[in-house]
Amino acid sequence: MSLLELPGVGTDWSEFVKGRAEAGLARAREVVAELKSGTGRTPAETVALLNEGDIALANASSFTSLLAEVHPDGGIRTACEDYLTQAAILGAERGQDTELYAVLAAVEATELDEQQRRLLERSLRDFRRSGVDKDQATRDRLKAIVERTTAISQDFSRNIRDDVRTIKVTPEQLDGLPQDFIDAHPVDADGLVTLTTDYPDVIPFRTFARDADARRRLHVEFLNRAWPANDALLQELLALRTEQAALLGYAGWPDFDAEVKMIGKGQAIIEFIDKITDLATESSDRDVAVLLARAQQDRPDLTALTAADSAYYSELIRRENFEVDAQLVRTYFDFGRVRAGLLDVTGKLFGLEYREVADAPRWHQDVTAYDVVVGGSVIGRIYLDLHPREGKYKHAAQFDIVSGVSGTQLPEGALVCNFPRGLMEHSDVVTLFHEFGHLVHHVLGGDQRFVRFSGVATEWDFVEAPSQMLEEWAWDPAVLASFGTNAAGEPIPAALVERMRTAKEFGRGYFARTQMFYAALSYVLHAGPVDDITATVQQLQAKYDAFDYLPGTHFHASFGHLEGYTSGYYTYMWSMVIAKDLFSAFNAADLFDTSVSYAYRDKVLAGGGSKDAADLVADFLGRPYDFTAFGRWLSGA
Repeated sequence: MSLLELPGVGTDWSEFVKGRAEAGLARAREVVAELKSGTGRTPAETVALLNEGDIALANASSFTSLLAEVHPDGGIRTACEDYLTQAAILGAERGQDTELYAVLAAVEATELDEQQRRLLERSLRDFRRSGVDKDQATRDRLKAIVERTTAISQDFSRNIRDDVRTIKVTPEQLDGLPQDFIDAHPVDADGLVTLTTDYPDVIPFRTFARDADARRRLHVEFLNRAWPANDALLQELLALRTEQAALLGYAGWPDFDAEVKMIGKGQAIIEFIDKITDLATESSDRDVAVLLARAQQDRPDLTALTAADSAYYSELIRRENFEVDAQLVRTYFDFGRVRAGLLDVTGKLFGLEYREVADAPRWHQDVTAYDVVVGGSVIGRIYLDLHPREGKYKHAAQFDIVSGVSGTQLPEGALVCNFPRGLMEHSDVVTLFHEFGHLVHHVLGGDQRFVRFSGVATEWDFVEAPSQMLEEWAWDPAVLASFGTNAAGEPIPAALVERMRTAKEFGRGYFARTQMFYAALSYVLHAGPVDDITATVQQLQAKYDAFDYLPGTHFHASFGHLEGYTSGYYTYMWSMVIAKDLFSAFNAADLFDTSVSYAYRDKVLAGGGSKDAADLVADFLGRPYDFTAFGRWLSGA
């Protein structure tokens, strides 16, 4: 099996994009015609041909999904968006094809093995969820909804990606920032300094800037990205999703969305949100009171905290109460050493070797490529695109490039982040470990017979659990010391890491409350109808978040997860419940015990979507997952 040959930096990508996308779409159409041709096939042959069509459609859409977000050429990004729309339309057409459905429904499932039956059952469920059993007028409307929601989603994401806002501050308003940050932000001809809403500016400034007004100004701009354009788009998107669910016979979008997740029902989402909120409230109230009391030492008239203050005073409490100075901590985390350390840690943990491919063609010179090797054999390739630039995706995520299929194609994926090029905050290190967990899952889960089950193709409310668990290695003293060294070559002291671990437990309650605010927003907007989204944000923030609404802001306009996660942002915390339980199987004194990590690799990660997530977890733990470990963590036990 060969790896995908990409064009190089600075070359014309248009023919590559056109050729691969159109070939995939054409083959997917051919497979539909072949399946409906009346040719006699065994059940196994029918399922195998169905898989060919799935592979073709995935190959047309995976790489275009990545390039639409990261390619430096705006024309290429637009072309990829167009092909993604074509793929979505073809998928909708295929899902509503009554003749194709009849062919697959007639397959004798008893003649199939377990994996073949699983693919057939999931595919037939997709047909039903696409409206194959509805009348022609309804099917036409559902297809139109898919086409329009795809276009809205692309516009929604593009508006966030392209709306980089700035403020200007005086040099004095950089007081509190690390010297390397100050050096990287020179004074202009007017004697002012420009700050952007990109993460390498926002995160340090929110955390360290002593000037409350400047922090607030930048955070207001950050929360107002893509406003007002995305407000109207979101209203239309929500209305279309509600209509789609109704046409398919569901009480609302959350029921439609939850049907294919571990949680099962829409109502269970808000019940879970309320449960976590109740569990977190006591701890949250206690820690927020500490933050407010400290803030009132600086501003006696302050009565409540917003997100413009929370990061700064959280850092201040950790420095003053726990002797953890984030500016000292970051001196141990040079980007290059952190990246190398990440590869070393995950290599040891999962028995992998990463071989850099220095001459690998790629879309930008910042990107690095590595072949993933096990036992001397290449099992996939990963690309790391880790620094911000104009026109690039603004958050952190793993993107598929090729989904692995046994004997057919090797898995390839990209990690897309926006980290600084020099020193990193420890929170950036944690994020890097988290997102790399998705990439490892994609590669290790990429040896599947059927592309439908390749990589991270598990239930959506499980997909974050492996990545959340990998964050634990970014908090271990020995692990951090293995790559966290300062300019003098001294490793980060174990005592400092232990203080960091103690300090991180401060605020877990209000962290959970903020997550539940996000989750409640994603659920309530989709459970709708909602006339005024900004007013709903304010109401839900007052009910669920530990921090007050920041007047004049419109968080939902740049809440990109509303596009992808729809009503299911709860999945982050649901996954954390499972992640804490998974981690309980590891020996905290020896996180590289391969008897445990290899079992986890083979029973959870390598399984991809070939089993239900609950079964994968039970195979590893030897029992069903439960709330015990999570409850102990949240309560501070």
